Amino acid sequence: MTAPGQQPATQGARSLDPHLRRYAARTAGMTASEIRALFAVASRPEVVSLAGGMPYLAALPLDSLSAEIGNLIATDGLVALQYGSAHGVPELREQICEVMALEGISAHPDDVVVTVGSQMALDMVTRIFCDPGDVVLAEGPSYVGALGSFAAYQAQVVHVAMDDDGLIPAALREALAAVAARGQRVKFLYTIPNFHNPAGVTLAVSRRAEVLEICRQHGVLVVEDNPYGLLGFDGQTYPALRSSDPDNVVYLGSFSKTFAAGLRVGWALAPHAVREKLVLAAESATLCPPTLNQLVVSRYLSTHDWKGQIKTYREAYRERRDAMLSALEQHMPAGCTWTRPDGGFYVWLTVPEGIDTKAMLPRAVTQRVAYASGTGFYADRLGSRQMRLSFCYPTPERIKEGVRRLANVLEGEIQLHATFGSTPRREVSGPQAPSPDTA
Repeated sequence: MTAPGQQPATQGARSLDPHLRRYAARTAGMTASEIRALFAVASRPEVVSLAGGMPYLAALPLDSLSAEIGNLIATDGLVALQYGSAHGVPELREQICEVMALEGISAHPDDVVVTVGSQMALDMVTRIFCDPGDVVLAEGPSYVGALGSFAAYQAQVVHVAMDDDGLIPAALREALAAVAARGQRVKFLYTIPNFHNPAGVTLAVSRRAEVLEICRQHGVLVVEDNPYGLLGFDGQTYPALRSSDPDNVVYLGSFSKTFAAGLRVGWALAPHAVREKLVLAAESATLCPPTLNQLVVSRYLSTHDWKGQIKTYREAYRERRDAMLSALEQHMPAGCTWTRPDGGFYVWLTVPEGIDTKAMLPRAVTQRVAYASGTGFYADRLGSRQMRLSFCYPTPERIKEGVRRLANVLEGEIQLHATFGSTPRREVSGPQAPSPDTA
C-alpha cells in the first residue's frame, strides 16, 4: 500500500533517483556533459588540454589588482558587500557603454542590464522569449552553453550553415522558409559574429547588413553574442550588428575574455521594453548580481589601462594561434582541414571520413591530450567528424606538443579505420550543459 504523498513504486524496478517523477518536463533537455569525467583526468599536468576556453590570466597585473581590491573593500566595503540593484551598478553600466562604443554601438546606460556572466544574459533572453516548441535559429556549429539554454526551455534549434565568411545569408533564408513551411515560429537568430565559438570564423562585413535585413523582413529578433569582439589579432574591431539595428538586436557582452572570467560579470544591451523584462527576470533569478564583482570591474576600468591590457591579450593569443596553426600544418595527417581564426580562442578541425572524434576522445586522453568533440556543438547530432581546439591557455610549446600527440592519435585511428572500417556511432541524447571544460 502506498502512503499518502508518495509516488507508487515501479513494479520490479528501483530508480536511482527517488525524485525522478517529480521533475518538470523541461528537465529532459538538461543533459550533463558526457566527457566531464574525462576532463577530470585531462586536468592533470601531464595532459595537454586543448579543450577549455580559459583565458590566459597570467597576463593580468595581479599585484596592482590585489592592491586595488583591498582598497575597494577598505573604502567602499559597506557598498561593495551589500545587496544591489538587479539592473547593475550605474557607474559600471556607463563604462560598459564606453567599451561597446569601440564597436560602433551608441547606447544609453539605462538599456544595459548587468548579469552574472553573459551566460546568464543568454539564459534570461531565452526565458523571456521562448515557449516550448518555439524555434531558435543558430549557426551550425554553435556555442554549447547556448544550446543548453535553448534545450532547458524546450526550444527547438534549427542550425544555419556557415563557411569561412561566417553565417551564409542564403542558408538563413532557406532555414526561415523551411520553418515557415512547417507552420512553426522563429523567435530569434542566435549568432556569434566575431571569432566564432567553436568555429573560429568571422561574419564578413559585407554579409552583416543582409543578415539583419533578412531578420527584419521575417520579424525575427537577433541575439548577438560577442565575448571575443575586441580580441582581433590585427587590432581590427568589426562593427557590431547592434550598431546597425539597435531596435532589433539584443547584444550580449562579457568581461570574462578581456579581463577575468572568475568575476562572472557580463551584460545585455536590449531595446528599452526588452530591458524591463530582463531586469524582472534577473530579480527572480539572482535578486541582484554581486556588487563587489561589479565594483572590481568598474575600478579596473577606471584605474588601469584596460585597452592596453586587451592589446597584451591579443598579442598572447596571436602567438598561441600561430603556434597551433604551424603545428597543425606540420603534424596533421592528410584529409584533415581546419579554420584559420583572425581572433578569439578556437580552431575548428575536421578529420577524415569514418573517424568519430567523440569515440576517439578517451584514447586521446590516454595519450595525454584533450579536445572538445564536435557533437556537443550541434543540437541535431552532427559534428562527429569535428573537434574544437582551444589555443588560449597553454603555452606555445605545450600547444605544439599537444597537436603532435593529437596527430599521432589520429594516425592510429585512420589506420584502424582502414583495417576494420567504421565503428557504429552512439546516438547523442541532446545538447550538453555548459561547463568550464567546454566554455
